[in-house]
Amino acid sequence: MNVVTAVFGLAVCLGSASGIDQADRFTSQQVRAAIEQGIDFLVKDQNKNGSWGGPQDSITTWSGEMWSNPETHRAWKVATTGLCCAALLEVGTSDAAGAAADHALTYLIDNADVKRPNEWDTMNNWAYIYGLQGLATAYGHSRYADSPLRAEIGHAVPEYLDDLARSQSINGGWGYLEFDVPRTRRPQWATSFMTAAAVVALETAKHQGFDVDRKVIDRAVRVIHRCRLPNGAYTYRVRTIPNLHPEYIDQVKGSLSRIQVCQAALLLAGEEVPLEDRLFGLAHFFRDHRFLEIAMHKPVPHEAFYYNSGYFYLFGHYYAALVIERLPPANQPVYWAKLQREIMNIQQKNGSVWDYDMHRYDRPYGVAFGLMALGRSLQE
Repeated sequence: MNVVTAVFGLAVCLGSASGIDQADRFTSQQVRAAIEQGIDFLVKDQNKNGSWGGPQDSITTWSGEMWSNPETHRAWKVATTGLCCAALLEVGTSDAAGAAADHALTYLIDNADVKRPNEWDTMNNWAYIYGLQGLATAYGHSRYADSPLRAEIGHAVPEYLDDLARSQSINGGWGYLEFDVPRTRRPQWATSFMTAAAVVALETAKHQGFDVDRKVIDRAVRVIHRCRLPNGAYTYRVRTIPNLHPEYIDQVKGSLSRIQVCQAALLLAGEEVPLEDRLFGLAHFFRDHRFLEIAMHKPVPHEAFYYNSGYFYLFGHYYAALVIERLPPANQPVYWAKLQREIMNIQQKNGSVWDYDMHRYDRPYGVAFGLMALGRSLQE
């Protein structure tokens, strides 16, 4: 009997209606109010050129001028803008939200040529992933059905697709830095979670009718499968032969958010993810949630227990929402309530949510992840 089967009873228990106290639940009106606060924040926080974020205001050396360069920041800005655009289109209904999305799309279209910052820095992959997701979301949105912008989006998406395909590592995944040497044009180092996020974006584009190379997705899917460990976790980095006796970050408590994004990617790619595996991942995500909370807002990456980082937090909650909405209806309510609680409890007075200090990107990307998760929670 493997670990997943052994804890299936726990997962089922946590997936029942008795898994959260009534006092901890938010009403749909409260959730919608939180969403509106988040939308208002994004509208006010948008840059004049339609983007979000920028190199200002960092309190950490790690994310400051020590290593990032202008193209690094352009990559982060495109990625953040793609997320914010997708969020506004998914949950926004006001004229202001629509206008902000229009402005963001123009920025994404005009900045489809993000370059690799240097031989070590491959943050451009974040731009390809979330720029693509933002544009693909817009392409299928009713707001642009008869808009001239739709044709421009249709021309920009293939650029992001081509860049993402060219930057796929030799092992089939994607990474944000290049640790392996010699450093080559096609990167070698990759992570499970970035690979999974790329699959979600690629499947979003494919769903909207774009010509996505099936070989690119298939290679990435094989990578995700290879990263899964017998303990139910997914390894942080992509290895030819995973370590079957994991330590620290590759234990389940260090893989809480990676489990969500990897399972979401596999589900969107049409792979079978057994219900007990999904319930296992969600059960641990909320039962061991304190390890994500402890890491939240800490300035140094991987300084918390099990090498968790603050930026795992809202990333994980968004992809957990993708998993929850694909559960049987009877299993969804308790997890939606838990997800709402964790996101809404960290919302600031100005409507923002954030998990890791990162120049001026942290609030908008945090809000975007939070909005897309909360919006899905109201579909039950």
